[in-house]
Amino acid sequence: MIRWVAVIFLGLAVFYPLLPVLARLGVGRLPGDLRFRVRSVIFCLPFGSTVAYSAAAFLIAKLVKMF
Repeated sequence: MIRWVAVIFLGLAVFYPLLPVLARLGVGRLPGDLRFRVRSVIFCLPFGSTVAYSAAAFLIAKLVKMF
């Protein structure tokens, strides 16, 4: 369980600086994504987008493995 928490934390830490670029692709706009503002700084925690993109990556990996 602690591994998954660490993986999610590292994923968020890596993708957080890329959010302005990824926002054009729809990251941070799905249900389950959290956005909040603290003193003019916007924080975005894309939990819903992470789940959706992880599921897509899983399905692509399964399809690649079949062929």
